[in-house]
Amino acid sequence: MSTRFLCIDTAMGSRVALVDGDEVKAAAQALSARAHAEALMGLIHEVCGRPEGESLKGCFDAIVVGRGPAPFTGLRAGLVTAQALGFSCSVPVYGVSALDLAARCALDQLDPAGQQGSEVLALLDARRKELYAARFRAQGTDDVQLLDEYQVVAPADLAAQVPPAEELPRVGPAASLYSEVVGAGQVEAYEVAGLARIAQARLGGATGMEPEGSQLAAVEAAKLAEFNLELTPLYLRRPDVQVSKSTKSALG
Repeated sequence: MSTRFLCIDTAMGSRVALVDGDEVKAAAQALSARAHAEALMGLIHEVCGRPEGESLKGCFDAIVVGRGPAPFTGLRAGLVTAQALGFSCSVPVYGVSALDLAARCALDQLDPAGQQGSEVLALLDARRKELYAARFRAQGTDDVQLLDEYQVVAPADLAAQVPPAEELPRVGPAASLYSEVVGAGQVEAYEVAGLARIAQARLGGATGMEPEGSQLAAVEAAKLAEFNLELTPLYLRRPDVQVSKSTKSALG
């Protein structure tokens, strides 16, 4: 029996997919940068084929959610929704970085056989004229290996840190955003269903077995961190909303 994953990502708008083994059963998205929480549950019910307000129990065996990097509000909406659904539906919840997803989607095109050890620089728009960035190497056909830290960085500073685009392809949704500084982008693919493949590959490493159906083995928190499946959000910068000094004083 294959494992049914509900995939959720709110790094850029809201994206949802229901994946059964290797098959994407349904996918939906709302690309507005606002109203994540409002749109998300509607999309989830849509891909599960259930009317809004109806229980989703039994629709999936596990949830994998993007943990950023992304702006605070949208990222929090995705993580909170995933964890609440995991609790109400009694299924495990795993986290995967949006940069990991961008790298894997690109490598599906650049190195589909997964035999070349190809490396890419994954990029997402961090706004404020900055980029979220990380360097990855292909790890088989379903996963990637993080080669450095996730970072939020100015395009010029990033260009000074990494090899030229001819040697290290720029990939991800923001691959061409600052191409005049960072170098020409090659692949901008970003499919939320790819979260399921990454999670499945990492669960196999964490448990030493191929998890199937509802028989997913419990994975300790330390193992989740070791195999990069933890739910810790990657904000990379402080939230825009700050508590004013006058408010702090009033609250004591």
